[in-house]
Amino acid sequence: MPKIVDHEQRREELVRVVWRVISREGIEGATVRRVAEAAGVSPGGLRHYFDNQPALLAFAARAIGRSFASRIAGHLRADLPGARRARLMLEELLPLDENRRVEVDVWLACLVRSRVDESLAELRATAWAGERHVCRLAVASCRGVPFPEEIGRELGDAGLERHAARLHVFVDGLTLQTATHPHLFTPEDVRAILDEELRLLGEAPSR
Repeated sequence: MPKIVDHEQRREELVRVVWRVISREGIEGATVRRVAEAAGVSPGGLRHYFDNQPALLAFAARAIGRSFASRIAGHLRADLPGARRARLMLEELLPLDENRRVEVDVWLACLVRSRVDESLAELRATAWAGERHVCRLAVASCRGVPFPEEIGRELGDAGLERHAARLHVFVDGLTLQTATHPHLFTPEDVRAILDEELRLLGEAPSR
């Protein structure tokens, strides 16, 4: 009797392998052959998911996007105080534990590669829009105003929109520093920095 393959389960297993290889060996080391070796399969066995390095990177990045979106949706559904919800959403962008550290390593590697690989350009644009949306959600949560209903929808107030843009730049910088200098930041340090930024955001005039 032929073996029944659960492609969704297999996809998730491969995602973890791809992430680990990219995080450990960098973009150049993340070849289809290397991933196949790490996963214990033949390169031909990966063709259902990807058959070259650009497709491999897109596979890894899209998986991060799905996981991130699911976690953000969970925070939005939860009954939480506004500032607490905002911090939890922004924390999903930061390498605060092993899983998110690997995600950030992979995501940054893909973004850098996208500057010279046009096959990843759409992912770069999607990533920027998604992060800006999360920053708008965080601002709305802190200020108690309606959430933007879809990615790309601006906040109704121009001042709050400027706060979202500033927060986006702040979080990008914090993500980069904590990813490249992890020995300088404990998770508690990062959360304290976020709390301070959100406190200032809550007090700042919207004009």
